[in-house]
Amino acid sequence: MQIVQSIDALRQTLAGRGRPAFVPTMGNLHEGHLSLVRHAREHGDITVASIFVNRLQFLPHEDFDSYPRTFEADCATLQAQGCDVVFAPKEQDLYPQPQTFKLQPNPALADILEGHFRPGFFTGVCTVVMKLFACVFGTAGGGVAVFGKKDYQQLLVIRHMVQQFALPVQIIGVDTERAADGLALSSRNAYLNAEQRAQALALHKQLQWLAHQVRTSGQPLAQSEAQAMQRLADLGWQPDYLTVRQRDNLLPPAQGDASQTPLVALGAAKLGTTRLIDNLEF
Repeated sequence: MQIVQSIDALRQTLAGRGRPAFVPTMGNLHEGHLSLVRHAREHGDITVASIFVNRLQFLPHEDFDSYPRTFEADCATLQAQGCDVVFAPKEQDLYPQPQTFKLQPNPALADILEGHFRPGFFTGVCTVVMKLFACVFGTAGGGVAVFGKKDYQQLLVIRHMVQQFALPVQIIGVDTERAADGLALSSRNAYLNAEQRAQALALHKQLQWLAHQVRTSGQPLAQSEAQAMQRLADLGWQPDYLTVRQRDNLLPPAQGDASQTPLVALGAAKLGTTRLIDNLEF
């Protein structure tokens, strides 16, 4: 496995080696990331993973400085999974000058849910992903990029970005990897103490309850969502949202269509100081 830092070195490394299959990460890898790498290996000629904690997608009060960085362990894990190339730029490598050109996604998709509670988040995500795509796929003229469905809205935003810019990149979404008890794997799970870890499954359980309510109760969607929020708050959480949306555009389902339309329940909530997200397609 090769580890490269500069954009030029990455392009030289990938030249003549076929279509890349790319997994962008911020490091601190867990089994969810490794699942993405395994999927990538099935869809490209050379497997590339990036490790870069992207400052542009963190708000001033968020955990950029304290975000877990485990580079050596990450590289060892990626090598064991058969990854061919790790692109690990420093900030000055990826942003050699201030990134004044930024990609603004459609507010109808990007300023709701996560974008509402984390203003500018998806601008930071789209900007870095577009730049990483240019770095990884520029030599080959295209390839495959693999993302996890745990970040459901992010996956949808990136799909729309690729479609609207006619990028020669196939986006593959991979189902969320979960612990044995059902908790979605996340780098931020490391922030949970033992008591919080035991309580953390409640978010997914409330999404399951909400999905069941929507399919079976017949009551207004807003009422079920409010009940799910209150049920989670009663357990000591600080919920940002628990909601049900259409899978393809994250719009609320039309009145009377909630029993038939392909839907996704999405939630974000703080447990202590740790903010967790999860979703459930149904």
